[in-house]
Amino acid sequence: MDVIVFLTRAIVRCNYLVATGNSEDKIMKTNVVRIGNSRGIRIPKKLLEECRLEETVELEAHKDHLVVRSATKPRSGWEEAFRRMAVQGDDALLDRDSLTATKWDRTEWRW
Repeated sequence: MDVIVFLTRAIVRCNYLVATGNSEDKIMKTNVVRIGNSRGIRIPKKLLEECRLEETVELEAHKDHLVVRSATKPRSGWEEAFRRMAVQGDDALLDRDSLTATKWDRTEWRW
């Protein structure tokens, strides 16, 4: 889930509207705060958990809003794990012996 931050005005002490993309259209306001020479917003823990935002995020700027999304992709690393399983011969069906073969399985299917 993405967190979309809508800019209401581009001034130093502006408010931002944070929409969670939830069907309930939950919206909350937060202030832009000074962080050294930069600016930032505080995202409540509940939103971080709901959107699965962890240490690293991706930011995408549009004309009137900013999209914040998790940099961690679901299933990342699965391809490499499956490759290692195949190399080790650890990718066989565990319940193959318990399955009853059909006529189609016996005559048509090829591994």
